[in-house]
Amino acid sequence: MKIGVAKEIKSDEYRVALTPAGARELADAGHDVLVEQGAGEGSAFPDGAYEAVGAQIVSVDDVWGDAELLLKVKEPIAPEYERLRDGLVLFTYLHLAADKGLTQALVESGITGVAYETVETSNRALPLLAPMSEIAGRLAAQAGAYFLEKPLGGRGLLLGGVPGVAPGQVVVIGGGMVGYNSAVIALGLGANVTIIERSIDRMRHLEEVLGGRVTLLMSSSLQIEESVVQADVVIGAVLIPGAVAPKLVTRAMVAGMKEGSVIADVAIDQGGCFETARPTTHSEPVYVVDGVTHYCVANMPGAVPITATKALTNATLPYVEAIATHGLPEAVGRDPALARGVNVLDGKITYEAVAEAHDLDYAPLEDVLPLSPV
Repeated sequence: MKIGVAKEIKSDEYRVALTPAGARELADAGHDVLVEQGAGEGSAFPDGAYEAVGAQIVSVDDVWGDAELLLKVKEPIAPEYERLRDGLVLFTYLHLAADKGLTQALVESGITGVAYETVETSNRALPLLAPMSEIAGRLAAQAGAYFLEKPLGGRGLLLGGVPGVAPGQVVVIGGGMVGYNSAVIALGLGANVTIIERSIDRMRHLEEVLGGRVTLLMSSSLQIEESVVQADVVIGAVLIPGAVAPKLVTRAMVAGMKEGSVIADVAIDQGGCFETARPTTHSEPVYVVDGVTHYCVANMPGAVPITATKALTNATLPYVEAIATHGLPEAVGRDPALARGVNVLDGKITYEAVAEAHDLDYAPLEDVLPLSPV
């Protein structure tokens, strides 16, 4: 199969969808790997590193035009819509529930869109979202500590405190992969950490793995309201796979927070869980609402592309190999987790939460692409 690796053109995005090590695995398996010129430079992988393992360096027109399977990191943006085409399988983060324009562009093009973030195993794990969630969670805690500094518009508080001075208060809304990693870094910085979570089983697990070092509270609108008022940093770590994030923190709650406190909304790719949140970039990462700094960068892991690119390839490569070896129909028939990643196929939306988010028609994947167990 011809596998293309596109260069990311979204603002401040330095990741690439495949490392040279991954390219070598695919080339050794007999596939043609086409890498767009300069695609890996932001992650410290020059074109020569790909050529050395058997990949071809090609133009943007060739990578989009010749590939049968195209690998990206971020969703296509408007200048790329005209490159979407019938017969191409696009494998990337899509986050369609928060982007009706992209959803319609994919549907109208006839392309097959497979979203990393909705590949889901039978035990509800999200193996391709997990590595970026780990990174984003850790970055969110770092950003919270950084933007608390007075010259940056913050309260002027050292999150970890010092002997004789109390540490800062970090509230994490959501105890999944993002929330856990946010808590790990915030604890490492010396903060007092509270995680608000709705699953008792998950809270019991967090109690065990974090050694009782965090306060765990059952999620409710009243509990969130009471907690954010006391917080110096609030991290939104809410996820409903493939769906728009619920607005758990209202404008009124934000207005009641401390002057100079910080919000980090890791759910911003799915619309954000703060009513006051809107996407930002690494170039302009923050803005202020009601005296509260908002850090809502839509591609947080893009700030650490060397780490993020390697972690992403580690997770995605087995799925890329499956599609390349068997073709998409057989690959999704063999693996229900991969089947859940198919969001758009043959001009139809095959992921229900995306269709619901935009009030569009939903077509179950098995009705569009009959699947038979292998």
